Amino acid sequence: MRDKCRAKLIEKIGGGVAIFTSAPISIRANDIDYEYRQDSDFYYLTGFEEPESVCVLVANNGHSKFILFVRPRDKEREVWDGKRAGTQGAIREFGADEAYSIKQLDEILPKLLDTADKLYYSLGKEEWFDKKILRLMRYYKRMRPRSGKGPSAIIDPSEIIHEMRLFKSDEEVEVLQQAVSIAAEAHIEAMKTVRPGMFEYEIEALIEFIFRKSGATGPAYPTIVASGPNATTLHYNSNRRRIEDGDLLLVDAGAEYRYYCSDITRTYPANGKFTAEQKTIYNIVLGAQLAAIEMIKPGVSFIDIHNKAVEVIVDGLLRIGLLRGNSEEIIKDEGYKKFFMHRTGHWLGMDVHDVGNYKVDDQWRKIEPGMIMTVEPGIYIPEETEGVPPRYWNIGVRIEDDVLVTEEGCRVLSARVPKLVDEIESLMAQQLG
Repeated sequence: MRDKCRAKLIEKIGGGVAIFTSAPISIRANDIDYEYRQDSDFYYLTGFEEPESVCVLVANNGHSKFILFVRPRDKEREVWDGKRAGTQGAIREFGADEAYSIKQLDEILPKLLDTADKLYYSLGKEEWFDKKILRLMRYYKRMRPRSGKGPSAIIDPSEIIHEMRLFKSDEEVEVLQQAVSIAAEAHIEAMKTVRPGMFEYEIEALIEFIFRKSGATGPAYPTIVASGPNATTLHYNSNRRRIEDGDLLLVDAGAEYRYYCSDITRTYPANGKFTAEQKTIYNIVLGAQLAAIEMIKPGVSFIDIHNKAVEVIVDGLLRIGLLRGNSEEIIKDEGYKKFFMHRTGHWLGMDVHDVGNYKVDDQWRKIEPGMIMTVEPGIYIPEETEGVPPRYWNIGVRIEDDVLVTEEGCRVLSARVPKLVDEIESLMAQQLG
């Protein structure tokens, strides 16, 4: 798959050289690093997971080269940090046409740039490498009138590669489906397991245990297990509260599998039975989500999917008296944002909030087959929300699925996780006995 990605990028850039750097190592505390995770663009093109690496793609008159600069083999360091691919492994295992030690970068990179008319490089990600590139460009600016060599412009390749990443191949869909399936299993087990009196972190631990047990790297983002009032905070992830009888539990958790992310949210009663008020709010959100998913098919504007969810939520809140007035005016004035303040979805892929423009030529883009997106409307009612009866306080509901756009319409990749009220209560009743 990586060779196809490189070939497509090389075709798009034409004559020129593209340079990509690996993700930096990040320090967690003192001399302890965070677990390393490769830069998504770098991995998309190379499949190479080691730090301190540089990928150079040379496109020149129909001839292309894939070159990797990597850490050299080092027996002493490998005892501590694990085996390195080295230059031979970069060629043998990762398909590089040429590979060099990262220590040779300053010597070899100028030779690769001499024949390029354009340099594709994303400034602003790595300051130390930015300085290296800008120093070379100053040199070429000075020497090019006499030598005719070297690039005359730096072009950000992000727009090109991110547009590529927005459209998933069949192989990518298969891998992402596995990430979704792992997360789906974890959500179902959490739904079966939760009881009043447990702590949020116990559910978090169960979910992330299933992720690792099932072959995922771990969570794609910090797992949210938000009970009672915590469910009204969008990105709550402290997960420390004791879950009380009568609470709703909002669980937003996704797995990362082979660099692809899932992102699923379910909300359900800790004691297995929705109260009347909880059910009312839940069914408004569910209706909005189902209506939004029904909209998804090629040619539909991304924003129209969100607008449909807003319409359903506004109508529902008007019906129960939490909003007052005319629905069109409320939507125009964004009066609903008191309860629903985020967009209905986002792209999903190697990053949980994946790359790709939502607008093209200043217009909301129309969705196309191969795109994967989330659909996640919500309603959040914190305690003492003005104008809201206390019986609705501390109700936070979000329902989120991962959806593939197909030629015919769409496919909900996370459909096996229960979300109808009867399904949820029935599943939980089996466990609660």
